[in-house]
Amino acid sequence: MRYRLLIIILISAYCLQATAQAKYEREYRIKKAEFPEMAHALLANEMPEVKRLKYYRETDSAKTSYEAKLKKDRLHYSIEFDSEGVLEDIEITIKEVDLPNATFLSIREYLSKSYAKYNIRKIQQQYPVIEGKPIKKIVREAFQNLMLPYINYELIVSCKTKDGRQDFEFLFSSEGTFISKRKLLPPNYDHVLY
Repeated sequence: MRYRLLIIILISAYCLQATAQAKYEREYRIKKAEFPEMAHALLANEMPEVKRLKYYRETDSAKTSYEAKLKKDRLHYSIEFDSEGVLEDIEITIKEVDLPNATFLSIREYLSKSYAKYNIRKIQQQYPVIEGKPIKKIVREAFQNLMLPYINYELIVSCKTKDGRQDFEFLFSSEGTFISKRKLLPPNYDHVLY
């Protein structure tokens, strides 16, 4: 009896792992000198008047990337670069009311079908770098907060699963079509002393 139960648990754990790519990502605050030069140049040229500019290095199981977080015009921006300092995307933290109604309904419908209970913890409007589109134009559109057909929405959602609560990062298109899902690790509490 116990042997069968153990096999069922192992198969269930394997199936749950296979359904979502895990996001083994940690973010560390770094000094300005540790940030890539090419990324510095873009920030200095395109965004001269920003507040609360902070630099981060993100490491995950596959790659290292860099992120600049800043505040401009009362909006919180996250500008992501690869390890060479090439722009990957620009994200703006928004609220549910900032999403188009049809898009938000589509996202809620997807989440309701997939999970009995869920809580949307964070929404970001994402301006990805598109091949053939000038980076200056993407930066200008992001800082004007334009609603364009190529943008994506990245959501951090706490979902109730069979194993309890689990946090996921979902990516949806501008129409609310599901693109991808990644399982998030619990927060890093390395700074806490016991």
